[in-house]
Amino acid sequence: MSKCLSNNLGDMQNTQPAMLAAKDLLAHAMAPVYRVINGVLVVTVFMVVGLWLSGNGTNAGPFDLARILVPDEARHMVWSNGFGMLDQYKSANESTATAAPETDIAAVIYNKSSVKQHTVALLMPSVVQVQVKSISHLADRIPTSKVDPQALDSNLMGSIQNQRAVADFFEKKYSLDRAKIEEYVSNTILIAKEVNIDPVLLLAVISIESNFNPNTKSQAGAEGLMQVMTSVHRDKYAVYGGTTQAVKPEVNIRVGAYILKYLIATAGSLRNGLKFYVGAANAEDDGGYADKVMAERNRLIGLCQTRSVNRLTLNGKDLRS
Repeated sequence: MSKCLSNNLGDMQNTQPAMLAAKDLLAHAMAPVYRVINGVLVVTVFMVVGLWLSGNGTNAGPFDLARILVPDEARHMVWSNGFGMLDQYKSANESTATAAPETDIAAVIYNKSSVKQHTVALLMPSVVQVQVKSISHLADRIPTSKVDPQALDSNLMGSIQNQRAVADFFEKKYSLDRAKIEEYVSNTILIAKEVNIDPVLLLAVISIESNFNPNTKSQAGAEGLMQVMTSVHRDKYAVYGGTTQAVKPEVNIRVGAYILKYLIATAGSLRNGLKFYVGAANAEDDGGYADKVMAERNRLIGLCQTRSVNRLTLNGKDLRS
């Protein structure tokens, strides 16, 4: 019996080296196959990415893939200004992390518990009661240091007298209904506070883009008071219920103001931002668009400054001192 067991153990010991040798031989034989499979996978990945990058899309070329990987605004900022911009966005997000996200505009501006507190007098105060989501969650990501100082609020529209003078100007220029023009002016001032951009600039853009007609629609698909390209900016309209809301002044001005501020920061100056806004970023000139907006802006500034000087004078006596 013991002799039989010894023979079986000897056979098993002889078999194990043979099995190991067979496994080594099989692994050696399959190694080229594995290398081929891995090579095919790598080539396939590169082909898919290459076809993706060379395909046609809303933003052709490498932007197609980037549009999926990162948000649209962050992609443009990083591409144009380097990754240093991304660090500024992170610090900006950390500093505003305590702000209530996507609250309505009235709460953002007037709620005492809110981080943002602004006091502003309006020709039509009732516009504050309209429940509209804030776009500050996007606008606050744009560092103020990147925005041309000319595009920041100079507080000329903080005076009811100046607001009334501007409303008078546009009422006569476009034969508008008085209540409507006061509504548009008040909404613009309110939204300018939310986005942190000059309301005089926004009013000038609205004047040139749509003549204060919210139902204006271009052949290219730009809609509303600020003529925002609805199909391009669907994502920004999503929070307001979709692109069907694009004609509403309180929505259109809000989205347009954010886009304009973003483009000014990206382009590096107010004039270049206006050039980008009209869609002439890659053209030699913008067909005079920036000049028209700047001229209208300067008219409004002159109008407000004249009113401010007159308000500081009584019976020919200077009250500024």
